Amino acid sequence: MTRLACVLGLVAIVAGCAADTTTEALDIRLTSPAEPRLGENAFEVMVMEGGRPVADADVSLELFMAAMPSMNMPEMRTNVPLTSAGEGRYRGTANVSMGGAWDANVMVMRGGQHLGDRTVTIVAK
Repeated sequence: MTRLACVLGLVAIVAGCAADTTTEALDIRLTSPAEPRLGENAFEVMVMEGGRPVADADVSLELFMAAMPSMNMPEMRTNVPLTSAGEGRYRGTANVSMGGAWDANVMVMRGGQHLGDRTVTIVAK
């Protein structure tokens, strides 16, 4: 009987710890531009956590296009820090130097800790 009580107590402790460590997922969305163009583009990202806007994060955007050796073109990479516009929205501008598919990677940090990131493909015309 004592062994069963110990096992049940341990299960309750483990279940309680598991409940304390769960976090709600970070929702990261690139909301604009809808159709990127060559040249300067205004980018906007929405960051939500548990359905609430994240207003105190450090958010950056990296645009990346892989090298195309057959065309003698090196990889292209642009890093853009985004500034808070309130209510979980972060904005910045970036130069899209070539038409085609780009990986847009949004990275979210807070207090030096990585909260999450998301990569989407955008196509500039």
